[in-house]
Amino acid sequence: MARRIETLFLAGQAGRLEALLEEPEDMDPLEAAVVCHPHPQHGGTMHNKVVYRLARGLRKSGCVVLRFNYRGVNLSEGEYDRGVGETDDAWVALRELQARYPHLPVMAGGFSLGSRIALRLTSNERAIWRVVAVGFPTVVAEREFVYQVEVPKFFIHSTHDNFGPRPDFEAFFETLPDPKQLEWIDSVDHFFKDALDQYEAAVVRVGLKR
Repeated sequence: MARRIETLFLAGQAGRLEALLEEPEDMDPLEAAVVCHPHPQHGGTMHNKVVYRLARGLRKSGCVVLRFNYRGVNLSEGEYDRGVGETDDAWVALRELQARYPHLPVMAGGFSLGSRIALRLTSNERAIWRVVAVGFPTVVAEREFVYQVEVPKFFIHSTHDNFGPRPDFEAFFETLPDPKQLEWIDSVDHFFKDALDQYEAAVVRVGLKR
């Protein structure tokens, strides 16, 4: 049976949100995942290569994945709202997943700014049972909300991430409450250059930890 792929628009608080729903290739979904993209003011969209690999890796592990564009990105209506409105957009995407797959556990994931959005959403949403944060930017000082996330936290990080240098990220990670897990990917930059296959394999491993 061919997997389900659907482009759709969600009713966001600032207007319609462009989204893409994809089921696993060769199995019925075991989990539902909302995936958040990087900073829209720096070219981030749901089609970013790291986000695409995150979504594909999660699908390989059995997730149905809903990616979406924040307000003001591509065909999504509205304007950039400094992470606040973008978190609301993620909440809308989460509710869509819950409505379509009420029998599945739900998780959140994201890359760069998207990792902040996913963690912030999880800190305020009891329905999310785990979160995958890729390339969490420690250069952004405000992060108190991460300490409110009590569910399992899976971090995937480049060894040479200029937005989350390894010494800074290790120090931050050590302060976080359990449960938590960190996997380093040997790469030259924030975007896992020359290591996207290794990164995606790590996503699959994380996805299978149910």
